[in-house]
Parts: sequence; structure tokens; C-alpha cells
Amino acid sequence: MSRRLSLRSLRSFTPSALAWACVTLLAAAGAQAAAPAPAPKAAVAGPLVPVTKVEGITEFRLPNGLQVLLAPDDAKPTTTVNLTYHVGSRQENYGETGMAHLLEHLMFKGTPTHPAVWAEFSKRGLRANGSTWLDRTNYFASFTANDDTLRWFLDWQADAMVNSFIARKDLDTEMTVVRNEMERSENDPSSILEQKVVSAMYEWHNYGKSTIGARADVENVDIPRLQAFYHQYYQPDNATLIIAGKFDAKATLAWVQQAFAKTPKPTRVLPKLYTLDPVQEGERSVVLRRQGGTPLLNAAYPVMPGAHPDSAAMTLLGSVMGDVPGGRLHQRLVTTGLAAAVEFDMAQLFDPGFIEFQAKLSPGQAWEPTRDKLLATLESVAAEPVTAEELERARGRWLKGWELRFANPESVGVALSESVALGDWRMFFLQRDRIKAVTLADINRVGAQRLLRDNRTLGIYLPEEHPQRPPAPQAVSVADQFKDYHPVAEVAQAEAFDATPANIEARTHYSQIAPGLKLALLPKGTRGDLVNATLALHLGDEASLKGQSDAAEMMAALLDKGSATMSRQQIQDRLTALKAELVFSGGPTRLQARIVSPKDNLPAVIALMGELLRHPAFPAAALEELRQESLASLESQRKEPQAILSTELARRGNPYPRGDVRYSENFDEQAEDLRALTLEQVKAFHQRFVGAGKAEFAAVGAMDEAAVKAALEKALGGWQAQQAFQRVPDPLVPRKGERLVFETPDKQNASLYAVLSLPVKDGDADEAALRVANFIFGQGGNSRLWKHIRESQGLSYSVGSGLALDPLNANSTFYGFAIFAPQNRAKVEAAFKEEFDRALAEGFSAAEVTQAQQGLLNARRLARAQDGALAAGLASNLYLGRTQAQSEALDKAIAGVTAAQVSEAWRRHVQAERLLLGVAGDFKGQ
Repeated sequence: MSRRLSLRSLRSFTPSALAWACVTLLAAAGAQAAAPAPAPKAAVAGPLVPVTKVEGITEFRLPNGLQVLLAPDDAKPTTTVNLTYHVGSRQENYGETGMAHLLEHLMFKGTPTHPAVWAEFSKRGLRANGSTWLDRTNYFASFTANDDTLRWFLDWQADAMVNSFIARKDLDTEMTVVRNEMERSENDPSSILEQKVVSAMYEWHNYGKSTIGARADVENVDIPRLQAFYHQYYQPDNATLIIAGKFDAKATLAWVQQAFAKTPKPTRVLPKLYTLDPVQEGERSVVLRRQGGTPLLNAAYPVMPGAHPDSAAMTLLGSVMGDVPGGRLHQRLVTTGLAAAVEFDMAQLFDPGFIEFQAKLSPGQAWEPTRDKLLATLESVAAEPVTAEELERARGRWLKGWELRFANPESVGVALSESVALGDWRMFFLQRDRIKAVTLADINRVGAQRLLRDNRTLGIYLPEEHPQRPPAPQAVSVADQFKDYHPVAEVAQAEAFDATPANIEARTHYSQIAPGLKLALLPKGTRGDLVNATLALHLGDEASLKGQSDAAEMMAALLDKGSATMSRQQIQDRLTALKAELVFSGGPTRLQARIVSPKDNLPAVIALMGELLRHPAFPAAALEELRQESLASLESQRKEPQAILSTELARRGNPYPRGDVRYSENFDEQAEDLRALTLEQVKAFHQRFVGAGKAEFAAVGAMDEAAVKAALEKALGGWQAQQAFQRVPDPLVPRKGERLVFETPDKQNASLYAVLSLPVKDGDADEAALRVANFIFGQGGNSRLWKHIRESQGLSYSVGSGLALDPLNANSTFYGFAIFAPQNRAKVEAAFKEEFDRALAEGFSAAEVTQAQQGLLNARRLARAQDGALAAGLASNLYLGRTQAQSEALDKAIAGVTAAQVSEAWRRHVQAERLLLGVAGDFKGQ
């Protein structure tokens, strides 16, 4: 469950134990559902006919008003269901801020017939969550395609729409969780600065109020008012049901009718919202002062509604200004040293939204020169119009992103919520068409009209005397936008692929390219003929890699910043033209490249990858840019509870000397090494260590195998590193148990982190038992930690545990985590210890093991359906000398393990006296 915390999160949903939940059903005896108002009799549902159809998505409408969108796609064996309510914080009245978000939390507390939804999610292997934003609230889940699971989820959504408890007892336990979520965002200066800037921008409209709400409103919410809000907006005529992925359309439509048609169309009339802010009459400013972090500057400007024809031009103008590295802000602030990094986003909303730009400065850097250059660049469109090259670059990047998103049915199923929130789901396609049609005159006109001094809200303020006026905000008729709209042709359906280990192994073709590049190619049909690929190069040995960690990491980051024949911008433009993604990452022992590309362009992307790997330019300016960005990020982490815990716990008991690749540096050492790193060291590392003598390449998706092999042979064949590879051993080093406390002043959110080294590895006899035990203990919404700390006591927004099994060394890690309000530290620690001791003393029940087995196996099936993860897994298997037989064997072991075996394995490996536990927060000396 989440709200949208920041524009830069791009509506991403906070990962938590909820998102991968596996929980048991809990009885809700005595709970009272919110009493609904009397309703008319439901209309009899007859056969439905399509209302409209666009590019494979068909709209239906039930007699009670429910809008249904079906987007069948057999390319992946998964189904995504997303129910979007046309209500967000925009609909909240005085004293009700945060109500839409609070209601989202309480919807998961169940109904009289579905009392424990998280338990059912877990049992069925659903990846489920909800989110609240300014114009909408949605509840969604992805799962391995299964008729029974689909019908259950539809039945629950239909039931929850009108029969959810929304009870005082649930509100009382969930209140601390919501406050914890609020406090989490308050730890982030960037998030709070944005909230205050937006609040200053809007005088009257609810967009100026954070979706999380005012603390006073949230803490004093009146249950009858909350129930009235629920009954008013959670109705079929105010909702859009979206089903995407693999499913039988005819049967599913019948199930939708069976589940939802029984709810009658309400007689109430929703209020018409008409508030618009007046024209801004002068620049505004906000100053935020807090401990920790680095200086930030935010410049924000009100713009048109998301459905307005000019919204497309405004979007591209944002890219012209804010993209990296070709954007004007990056070129004039980052490359000149005035900022460590820049970014931008645009809130495309039902009513007039806003566009925002941010500059992050280095620690201690004077902000005034950066502010002056930031504003001069943004507000110069009239004097320095956008060029044709800038427009086409921005257009190409936007369209590439759209096409990649549309090729993934899971992404489409959730992304349509934002178009629904604009007033019509077809805005998803209309905006693309408008982007294609934007002219230089359009983009320069909106820039001259909107990016004005007097239309600006700034994180740091300078007053001026002579006001300038932008166009007045206006509402827009969404229906009028479609009078001349013509959808494009249908998208072809892809192959229905059975992602079982046996089928994966049977479909995968293995080969090798000298001197040591192993290949695993799995050709299969995909939506948009996309292919995901992973390349891994293994580097050096223990002795030769000493003192090379920073050079290795910087080398990986610099690979796409230029080559012998291409500049950084040319590389980015080439990838845009190829409609592909190519991302390098790595450390001292391993360099990795990840590719997403259309089938026909994959050989060209491999050729580009080969050029960047073998002939990088390593521009000095890019090194300095990355150095400053890394130092700025490092400075921000020094005061962050989670960063402090992960750094300090990794250092406890580490026996290796500084410079060893297994050594864990503190913040000062990291900064010292970053400042001392030279370009010559980076180049020397590349020349000595990088080659394809020990490497793996795996690809999954639509591909021409012969062309792929030929491209790899030409790009990487015969390429041998000077320094031979030998795996660096990483044996288990026993660490004593210890409790550590770190004070982080002025941080509203605290963290707990616990680690325990285990003398086991991936593939050991106890692997299945340990995975099941961890699943029960803390992995998911039905885990013991979740039920105790989150559900029962309401102390944490995110709590859980994990198991990281090393595939080669008997040196694995069990870990636990929680975030919480600092004043609740003692309660959280006590609850964690209670469950830890209980697991050792009592073990795990047969019922818990059965539910965990179901959840784990369903999660593994879902993971195998993700092409990117599957490609990475195939590459890993090549390195380890494994096949899918090991995955199939693990599935069987998980399915067959007993409660006695699970309990015994847990007790054998999890020893309380070796648990290293730390807490960090503003405990004020407690």
C-alpha cells in the first residue's frame, strides 16, 4: 500500500513485504462492516457489447456503470488486474486530507466474507498492492495466469467495493502504520522540499495538499465521515476495472458480470469539482532547513491539464531542459560544476498540473550561482528557442519509453490508471499521437507562455518588481479531444510460453565463442518482438584486484559515456534510434551489461555494446561528473538510518584489510577513495582486467539466433583480458552477536536491521527447508513478523526478513528489517526478539509450512515469467555450470519438505547468540 511520495518516483510503489505477501487467513469474528446506505435493486446483467476498442484494448460498460477494459496478451503467462477508483486527494474536503489514502489502507482489512485478504494473496502467489494519488486510487495484482485466482480476485474486489469493514478497531491499529509511512517521507529532504514547493504553488486547489494528508486530519479522522467518503466514491459507476495479460476474454467478461453486476447503480450524484487557482502573479519561494543531505534547488511552474492538447509539447519541453546528458540544465549546470546532478518531472493531472526541475549541489557548494543559472536556462525559451535537434531527441526518447512500456502487459495494466485519472483511458494513446505531432512552434510557444519568472515557485526565493502573466488555467473537455481521433491498427498477439523449468531447458540453445564466452539463447515470441539479454564478464583474482574497487566501479559507470568513435550524446541517440536499452554495471570481480531491444535491432545493439566495452573513451569530464554525483549521494547517506546500519553492520567482524575486494569501507574511506581516483587508474583497470576470456551471454525473447551469434562473434570473439580470472574465495567468518545503536538527529523515521551468517550455500540439502522457514518467519504479508509487528501492533510500515544464499561459498546471510517511529524502538525490538525466540523454541506448524510452500512456488513461477530475470538466471547458470534441472529439483524439494524438517533446519543454522542487530534513529539518548 502506498501513496505517490515524489514526482521522481514516477508512480512507483514502495516495495515492502506486502508486495510479495504470503499470508494465512485470519478470522474476523465480531468485526462490523461499514453500514451502506439503502440502494436500489441491481439491474439484470445481459450480454455486453464493446463500447470502443483501441489497439487491442476493448472497453465494456456494465449496467451499473462499471467501466471494464480488457487487454488480452498471451506473451507472458501472467495476468494483471487493476481496479481504479476515480477518487484521490482532490476529492477530499476540509478536515478530510489523507482520507483517500487512509481508506486505501483499510480496504485491505477485509470484509465479512473475505476477512484476511493478505493471507489469500500469499496463498495464491499474488504480487499485490494499492496506491493513492491526487486524482485516483487503485488496487492491483499480478499473478501467474490461473482462472481460479482470477475469479477469486474479481470476487474480492467486487465485495470490497461495497462491503469493506472500515471499522474503528482496524483504524486504531493501522494509524501508527500510516504515521510511520508519513514519517518515512519526512526523512527525505528532497521529498519534503517538493511537498512544500507544491503547497506554495497552489493557493486553493487540493493538489497543493499532500496525499498523505495533514497529521491532525489523519490522527483525528471521524469513522462516520470516512465511511461516508467510502460509500460515496467506492461505487461501480466511479470505477474502472482493467484486466491485462493472459486470460480467456469471453469467460473473464462473464466472471466480471457475475462478480460486479449484483451491485446496483447508486442513486447518489457525485459532486462536481470546479476549483481552479487564479493566474500566479509573482514568483514564490520556500526555504527548508534540516540536518544532513546536500543543497537542493527546485523550480516548479503550473501548466495545463494532462488532457490539454498543449500537454504533449510541455512534456517534450521538460525533456529538452531536464534530460541527461543532452538537456540544457545538464549541459549548463552539471558539466560546468554548478550542480552534481539535475532531474525533472511533470505532473499530468485532471486539472492544471505542474512541471518541476531539481538541481542537486555538492556538499558545501554555494547555491546562489546555481540558482541564477538554473532560472536563466529555464526561462530563456523566448530568447533561445528550442532547436529541431533538441525536439527530435526528446521525442525519440519519449516514444521509446512508451513503446517499451506498451510491450509489457503488466506495465500496461497499471499504467492505464493514470490515463483513466485524466478522464479517459484512451489518453494513453492520444498523448502518444500528440507527441508525434508536436512542432517547433508548439514547444516554443508553450515554453514562452509557461516558463516565466512570475509563474515560478522556487525552493530559494528572490523577489522582482515587474510581474509577468502566464495564460489563465482552464478546464478541458476530454470528450472534445477525441472528435477527430483515429486509433492505429491492432497489435499482433505473441506466443503463449510455458515458463516451466523443463520447457525453459528444452527451448534453450547452448554454444560457446572463443576464448571463453558461453551462450544460452532462448528464442520465443514476445509482445513487440522484444528480447532481454544479459552479458557477464568475470575479472581478475584476489591479489591483482587489491585496491581496484573504485576504479572498477567507475570504469563500469563510464563505459556508456563515450567511445573511440561516438560521444555520450551520440551513444544515447543511437540507443533511441534502436529503441533499445543498454545498461552497464559492475564491481571489481564482475562487469555486467543488460539489454532490452527489438528483435531486428539486437545485432546492432550487440555491436554497440562491443564498441563501448572494447574501445571506451573514458572522458575526463564524465569522470568528474560521476565523482561529484557520488560524493553528493555519499554525503546524503551519512545521516540516513538505513544507510548507516547497512554500512556499519557490514563492517562488524570483517577481517580483510583495506583494499581487499571483500573489505567494507566506512563513509570517510569511501569519500577519500573517490577523491583520490584518477582517470589513469580507470583506464589501466580496463586495459588489464576486461575481456571475454571468462564470460556468459544469455538472451530471452524474439531473436534471430544466427544473427545474434554472428554479432557476438564480431563484437567479443577473440577478446582476452591481460589478467586471467580466478574466483575470489569468500569463506564464512564467524561474527559474535551484538546490539548496536546509532543516533541520527532530526530523522523522523528509524530503522532496525539484523544479520546472521549461515554456514550453508545454495544447493545444500537444507536449502528448501530454510527458504520455507524464512518465508514463514518474515517474507510476506502472512509472516510472523508481519502479523505481529505490522498487523497486530501497527508499529511498522515495512517489516520482514530475507535469506541470501551464496551459490559457491558456505557463507550465506539471514537478515531481518523494520522501519518505525523512534519512540517505538523498544516495542519493535521486543516484538522482533519475541518472534525470533519463538521460532527457535516452537518451530513451525504443518499449516504454516503448507501455506508457505504454496506461496513460494507461486512466486517462483511468477519470477520465471519475467524475461529479464530469466535471462540473468540463464547467465548465472552458465557461470555455475547448472541447468534448469536444479530449479526443478528445488521446486520439488520445497513442495515435499515437512514441518519437522523446516523446524530442524532453522534450529540447526539460526543461532541466537550470533545475531548482529542494529537500530538507528533519533532516539534522543534513550
